[in-house]
Amino acid sequence: MKWISLILIIITLKSCGSNRSSLRITIKPNANTFVHGDTLSLTLKHKKGISIDSTRYFLNDVAIVLPHVFAEEKLGDQRLTAVNFVAGEKVEATRSVRLLKSTPPELWTYTLLNEFPHDQEAYTQGLEFDGEVLFESTGLNGKSSLRKVNYTSGEIIQSIPLNATYFGEGLTLLNDKVYQLTWQENTAFVYDKESLNMETSFSYDQSKEGWGLCNDGEFLYKSDGTAKIWKLDPDTGKELSYIEATTHKTILKNINELEWVDGKIYANTYQSQKEVVVIIDPSTGATEAVIDFSGLKEKVAQIPSLNVLNGIAYHPQRKTFFITGKNWSKLFEVTLQKK
Repeated sequence: MKWISLILIIITLKSCGSNRSSLRITIKPNANTFVHGDTLSLTLKHKKGISIDSTRYFLNDVAIVLPHVFAEEKLGDQRLTAVNFVAGEKVEATRSVRLLKSTPPELWTYTLLNEFPHDQEAYTQGLEFDGEVLFESTGLNGKSSLRKVNYTSGEIIQSIPLNATYFGEGLTLLNDKVYQLTWQENTAFVYDKESLNMETSFSYDQSKEGWGLCNDGEFLYKSDGTAKIWKLDPDTGKELSYIEATTHKTILKNINELEWVDGKIYANTYQSQKEVVVIIDPSTGATEAVIDFSGLKEKVAQIPSLNVLNGIAYHPQRKTFFITGKNWSKLFEVTLQKK
């Protein structure tokens, strides 16, 4: 636990009827990272002769009382604001501070149970079970599709192509609907689960791209290629809030295909140096574990189009995970355990 003091310095105050004043927040010592348990204290300094009537402090638009102990806030970049009233004028100062996880993530590994054939032409973007049927979304312009697959044989039971203008991305199933993202086309499609007939679509809001998708039985969770995972209303596609996937050292990037399992989000990380999946707390963004899937990629056909691991699906009845990747010739059934 540590005590951090932030000093607010008023650097200019314009007179002559102007309603604009500027503040700057500086941190001494020169650090802007915190963890849960740290205490934030602010000291206000100003030019001689300036009288500040009142000051209020906000963290992400939520009023805080100083000293403030970080306890239950979501992790990631936070917006700290001081609102001052000087001679009847409202004067604001804002800066970003970063809240990280207090402990390192656990390290997990896998036990390989089975290997099944997988279409090596499939640029896998989304993977999820509905009973014994594996739903898969594939990408690339002109090759994107939504399909149902027999996971034991690799047989494609049903498939519909996307228009060549769309680059397919993640998928999830909720309330007898299939939700499928597209990459940079600002569009998500909603299909009937049985027929795969498209029923409707919705556009993205602040999240400009579609990457991974999962659900908790009530809401959708969508990654956009950054550290952010957005919580969506499944009826409208409206973005309600977001978390940032965060470790004890940094905010992650390139969060990709998602799977919801027992209250946690399992997320592929695109173009990471290792074939890993991270386990994320959806309430805070804390990365609780990193699963090392080294060795699986070497077991598939080493074709020129071979790409990264990007497909994780949980089978609730078997209580196992199924793993594949972009243009991988195999689908792997595994169990997970701590190292």
